[in-house]
Amino acid sequence: MLGARVWLCRSLLLPRAVPGLATSRRGSSSRDKDRSVTANGSVPMPAGGKGSRTNCSQSMPQKVSNRLINEKSPYLLQHAYNPVDWYPWGQEAFDKARKENKPIFLSVGYSTCHWCHMMEEESFQNEEIGRLLNEDFVSVKVDREERPDVDKVYMTFVQATSSGGGWPMNVWLTPNLQPFVGGTYFPPEDGLTRIGFRTVLLRIREQWKQNKNTLLENSQRVTTALLARSEISTGDRQLPPSAATMNSRCFQQLDEGYDEEYGGFAEAPKFPTPVILNFLFSYWLSHRLTQDGSRAQQMALHTLKMMANGGIRDHVGQGFHRYSTDRQWHVPHFEKMLYDQGQLAVAYSQAFQISGDEFYSDVAKGILQYVSRNLSHRSGGFYSAEDADSPPERGMRPKEGAFYVWTVKEVQQLLPESVHGATEPLTSGQLLMKHYGLTEAGNISPNQDPKGELQGQNVLTVRYSLELTAARFGLDVEAIRTLLNTGLEKLFQARKHRPKPHLDSKMLAAWNGLMVSGYAITGAVLGMERLVNYATNGAKFLKRHMFDVASGRLMRTCYAGSGGTVEHSNPPCWGFLEDYAFVVRGLLDLYEASLESAWLEWALRLQDTQDKLFWDSRGGGYFCSEAELGAGLPLRLKDDQDGAEPSANSVSAHNLLRLHGFTGHKDWMEKCVCLLTAFSERMRRVPVALPEMVRALLAHQQTLKQIVICGDPQAKDTKALVQCVHSIYIPNKVLILADGDPSSFLSRQLPFLNTLRRLEDRATAYVCENQACSMPVTEPSELRKLLHQ
Repeated sequence: MLGARVWLCRSLLLPRAVPGLATSRRGSSSRDKDRSVTANGSVPMPAGGKGSRTNCSQSMPQKVSNRLINEKSPYLLQHAYNPVDWYPWGQEAFDKARKENKPIFLSVGYSTCHWCHMMEEESFQNEEIGRLLNEDFVSVKVDREERPDVDKVYMTFVQATSSGGGWPMNVWLTPNLQPFVGGTYFPPEDGLTRIGFRTVLLRIREQWKQNKNTLLENSQRVTTALLARSEISTGDRQLPPSAATMNSRCFQQLDEGYDEEYGGFAEAPKFPTPVILNFLFSYWLSHRLTQDGSRAQQMALHTLKMMANGGIRDHVGQGFHRYSTDRQWHVPHFEKMLYDQGQLAVAYSQAFQISGDEFYSDVAKGILQYVSRNLSHRSGGFYSAEDADSPPERGMRPKEGAFYVWTVKEVQQLLPESVHGATEPLTSGQLLMKHYGLTEAGNISPNQDPKGELQGQNVLTVRYSLELTAARFGLDVEAIRTLLNTGLEKLFQARKHRPKPHLDSKMLAAWNGLMVSGYAITGAVLGMERLVNYATNGAKFLKRHMFDVASGRLMRTCYAGSGGTVEHSNPPCWGFLEDYAFVVRGLLDLYEASLESAWLEWALRLQDTQDKLFWDSRGGGYFCSEAELGAGLPLRLKDDQDGAEPSANSVSAHNLLRLHGFTGHKDWMEKCVCLLTAFSERMRRVPVALPEMVRALLAHQQTLKQIVICGDPQAKDTKALVQCVHSIYIPNKVLILADGDPSSFLSRQLPFLNTLRRLEDRATAYVCENQACSMPVTEPSELRKLLHQ
């Protein structure tokens, strides 16, 4: 049934994919992309509203707002002046559809999505299309980042009935919310290879009038098939599969798709996918003495180095763009997402732990510098994203990448100084252009610029090592490093005067959790207390602004208000599984970085709430959404793919293992085993789709280390032992501070801590496994030897 389109889709001749644009890739899902993989288009946006993306509203006639003007979401506000009679997702829209017997047109996107902007400008600002939608449909707009449950349910339908998915996602539903037609981006009018949006609307209107019963029957059949196909359950299985087998198969599948030259695991587009890098590091650790182990380490380190040298990294302002449109990591899709920054900071910190190469730690610090400067609320929270599009100059229409690209002339004017001591006449600008591959004609291929908007423009990408550039001009490496850094700083100052990309100032609990982990782990690994303080402030923000004390529940979203205030929607948008899982992970990471047990206590309480709201007591594993919150949706899903973000079930498996290590509570270990068993079939079929869960499976079937430091947290000898632990890559461990107080939280959870003693009143470390502890050690060098065993 799901291998082909349903009847109406065939009758509409809807295309299976957008020509020239990516649809799906191994190890990723639709959540990893919008439809802007290869196109860099001019995207004029609506004027005059709170969600406006342009600076030319004075020249545009004033438009009348629709009901989205009352929403908080930046994405919904971008559509508040469309002629479409938009409704937010909710009962008012559903009641109208049932009362008037109209199909629902559901359009899902997010505020920094390039092709969402394109469709809004081409179709949703079009008066005729607005009239068609208003007369014959009930139109509903959803910010996928606010309502990931709605997004996942209907993306499952779109992917099952077509060749891929992405955003904008456009789906037509019955008044009972069952889907019957879906797609992604539609041009406004018919073309040679694509049906236009106006034609789609006319055909669906006609079929709804003439063949509604057939539509409803097909919709019911598709929904039933999706329910059966999406079920994840323990079934008759008692235990999860062999970790060694799944680990080996996942590695082999990654090895087969690895790009030897440029790193990464696809031709194009290429995504960072930190979950894969995490898996490879973990695989290396458990296979250190084998050829495959060395291979896994090389694959991960090479990928991270090529990404950091490529144009996917913003060499001027730091941070990473969302993905590369080419195999070389050269020309990115310029949007910057918070979830990438948090995960990549961890990946580069771990690369430094493993290699000792400061190249990786410098990249990690640069990422966090960018987030602190551009994506941070003054109260400690973190914003969601920066757009790919911005006006080249004030008053002009936005273009993708305009904020980030450079011409040779601009660089020459900014950096005219002569470089003394070079073997040939050389300016600072010429040096920078040589090192970063800038050319007079521009270094962006026409294939990556179909509209010709980036002619003569350049994306900075490292073409030579510092040593090669130094040799080329007869200078020493440190002189080259200083000259390049000075040049980049001047470009950064000049770029401040350009119109900035749109900032999505929405704050999501899940992504803030990832960012707390990013700051906590990087700060701990590098011994930088300032970064740990950022993590602490992020956690305080979550507790102050995104946690309801009375119910013990997290809120999904809050928003930056005027004057640095924080605003909430009314009623509040409650948290989903990923909010709990990512925040709990962040709190566990923060405890190990700060050793403040209050964060661990809160993590335990949130895990309890997560278990009550999302655990499937019948089939095992966690549902993505609460039963009540998703009432009316045709599916209640369990996320089963680690993509640009890890699956919340994968993260929960790790959290449960760690919480068991911190508390000894057996019910969390039992839940972890049940969860891994429920996902057994998915792991067996496609382990590469769940690398983070395969990593959790390995951690479960190995032995978790409890590293206990007995000492005064403020004493130098205690800090030296703690820093020793942080300097070593040990993914399968918990770090515990035993301060000698038998009434402390951890001493009550783990009574054996009260039996561990300091040697000669010095800070003392124990490594405990399987309820047995090592001999005590007091020197970091001795602890290092223990941890490397």
